Amino acid sequence: MLKVEDWAEICRLRRAEGVPLKEISRRLGVARNTVRAALNSDRPPKYERAPRGRVADAFEPQIRGLLNEWPTMPAPVIAERIKWPYSMSPLTKKLAKIRPEYVGIDPVDRVAYEPGQITQCDLWFPETRVQVAPGQQRVLPVLVMTLGFSRFLTAVMIPTRQGGDILAGMWSLISGIGRVTHTLVCDREAAIGGSGKVTALAAAFAGTLATKIKLAPPRDPEYKGMVERNNQFLETSFLPGRQFASPTDFNQQLAEWLERANARTVRSIQGRPVDLLETDRQAMIALPPFAPPIGLTQRVRLGRDYHVRVDTVDYSVDPQVIGRFVAVTAMPDTVTAICDGHAVAHHQRSWVKQAVVTDPVHAATAARMCQALALDRQRRQAATRQHSDGHAVALRALPDYDALFGVDFDPASTTKASSE
Repeated sequence: MLKVEDWAEICRLRRAEGVPLKEISRRLGVARNTVRAALNSDRPPKYERAPRGRVADAFEPQIRGLLNEWPTMPAPVIAERIKWPYSMSPLTKKLAKIRPEYVGIDPVDRVAYEPGQITQCDLWFPETRVQVAPGQQRVLPVLVMTLGFSRFLTAVMIPTRQGGDILAGMWSLISGIGRVTHTLVCDREAAIGGSGKVTALAAAFAGTLATKIKLAPPRDPEYKGMVERNNQFLETSFLPGRQFASPTDFNQQLAEWLERANARTVRSIQGRPVDLLETDRQAMIALPPFAPPIGLTQRVRLGRDYHVRVDTVDYSVDPQVIGRFVAVTAMPDTVTAICDGHAVAHHQRSWVKQAVVTDPVHAATAARMCQALALDRQRRQAATRQHSDGHAVALRALPDYDALFGVDFDPASTTKASSE
C-alpha cells in the first residue's frame, strides 16, 4: 500500500511543481499507475505503522555523559564506549535527536523570501485566561501564521493543541487568505512532528493542499523568527488591558486588531503587509475544491449512557443507536456524530473541562425508551398465572413431577433396570 508520505509528495510534485508522471514515478520508485491512482484520490490512503522499539532510551544517560565531554564524538566510538549491543540505526537516530543540545552555537544568516514561498506557524499561549463557562477560565492556545514575503499576520484561538484542532485552525486561516504557500514551517509540536517526522495526519493535510510541511530544528526558535517575533508583538501590543468573555470574543477582538496590525509599515520589508499580500497570493498554490482532513475524529460503539467523549467533554447521541458504531467529528465550533450515513448528534463544541452536553431531544427519547421497557416488563409480569388469593403460581420443571410419581421416561435407564 502507498504510504501517506509518498501520496503527499506525489500530490505536491504534480500540482505544485508540475513534474511529469514519469519523473514522479522515477523519483519515488513507484509504478505510473500508482502515481495516477494517487492523483485521482482526494483522500490519503489508510495504513498502519509497524510499532518501533526504543532500545536506545536505556543508554541515554551514558550517551549524554559522553556528549557532555565530547560533543562531536562519532557514533561508532560512542557505540564502543557504551558497549552497544544492537544495530547502529537506533543509536544514530538517538544521537541525531540529542546531539544538537551539546554542539554549541550555530550562527544563521538572514534569509530573503520569495512571494508564495513560505509560511511560518507557531502556537502562542497568552497568559490572560479566557472564560469558557461561568466560574471556569482557561489558558488556551492561539495558532499564529506569518507569510514570509509579505509578513501578513493571521491568528486564531483553538480549543486544544491536538493535531486535529491545530490543522482545523490552519485550514481556517489558509482558507481565509484563499491560497497556500509552497511550504509551511511548523514547530515540532507533538501532534505535528514531535518525533522529528511529520505525522500521518499532518502529511495528509499537506498532501491535500499540495504543499509541504517542514519541521523546524529542535530548540531553534530563530529558525522561524518571523512568527516568534509576531508572538511577542501579540503579547505586548494586543493582549495588555483586554478582557475576554469567551473564546469567540477573543477571536473577534483579535480579528479587528489584526486588520490594523497588517496595515502598519514593517521596517524589514519597507512596506505594509496588506499591500504586499496580493503579490504573495499570486505566487501561492490554489486551494482544492474540497477541505483537507481536519478536526478530531473517532469511531466508537455507543454505550448505554448514549454519550461520547471528545477531549474531556461528553456529548449525547440519539439513544436509538445504542450498541452501534458512530463516527464522531469535532471541529473547533461543532461536534457531529454519524451512524450509517445519518446524523445522530449535532452540538456546539464546549471548551469547558470535564463537562456533559446533553441534547433535550436525546434525553426525552431515552426517557420514552425506558418507559416503554418498563411497560413491557409489567405486561410480562401480568401474564404470569396467579392463585385466587393473588400470589403467582410457581411453574415447576417437568422432571420434578416424574420424580414425584416415581416414573422414568428415559428408555436407556429403563432397559438397564430390566437387565439387572
